[in-house]
Amino acid sequence: MKLVRQLTADKAILAIDLLCQGAPELSKGRLKDAMAKGAVLLNSKPQKRLRRAQTQLQPGQQLQLHYDDDLLARQCEPALLVSDQQQYSVWFKPAGMLTQGNEWGDHLALLRVAEQHFAAKRPVFLLHRLDREASGLVLIAHSKAAAAAFSKLISERRINKDYLIRVKGQLGAALLATAELNFALDGKACQTKFRLRHYDAVREQSWLDIALISGRKHQIRRHFALAGHPVMGDPQYGEGNKDSSGLALQAVRLSFHCPFRRQPQQFEVPPQLWLLQL
Repeated sequence: MKLVRQLTADKAILAIDLLCQGAPELSKGRLKDAMAKGAVLLNSKPQKRLRRAQTQLQPGQQLQLHYDDDLLARQCEPALLVSDQQQYSVWFKPAGMLTQGNEWGDHLALLRVAEQHFAAKRPVFLLHRLDREASGLVLIAHSKAAAAAFSKLISERRINKDYLIRVKGQLGAALLATAELNFALDGKACQTKFRLRHYDAVREQSWLDIALISGRKHQIRRHFALAGHPVMGDPQYGEGNKDSSGLALQAVRLSFHCPFRRQPQQFEVPPQLWLLQL
């Protein structure tokens, strides 16, 4: 079942009671579960998720319910805290987990995992995103100063992001010699550099190390689909690249000059989680 409701309190009322009145198709238990998983928004400034069923609403206050029982029932492998640097932390996001929640909930979102892990003792600020289908490293800041410092590094392209992918087919000698793709995306120039790690002759697939020079949306996936070697398991780009193991794309390494320690820092996906083991 999937439904959307916008509800307005015409009198003082508990949030769960307003939801029960406005969405009689759903049991109180399902509504409470939806609240806990971030699928109920309170129209305030700023808008926020309302999780407490017993919150007292005043006349005129509005709730938005975005309910999708399929999404709310989904599960995935847990996220892993790779390194806690106090001002920021580095996380491993598994495939199937959003980086940030949306109006349909945030129970499978890395940012929510980080919030719960630090139990409100530290704020969390998302610095960059990773596709839901992909796995790998994500950087989260824990102060406005840290968020500003890392946002500056990102805008100046001073955070290096390395990826590992598995693509369809064997790359030709000319393409391997060039070792980069430069297709314009969305009318903007962008560049993806790569290196062959391993060719699997049995599956006729290639493992590639990727250095992302620019950062257009789905750049790696789109570039290799345009090159005729789509990423295996990509549900959106390419043909003949279905794979039951999921999207073969992983953000394996982050490196930068730390604005707090004033020295180079590098973080890698833990060995047991490398995509290459699949």
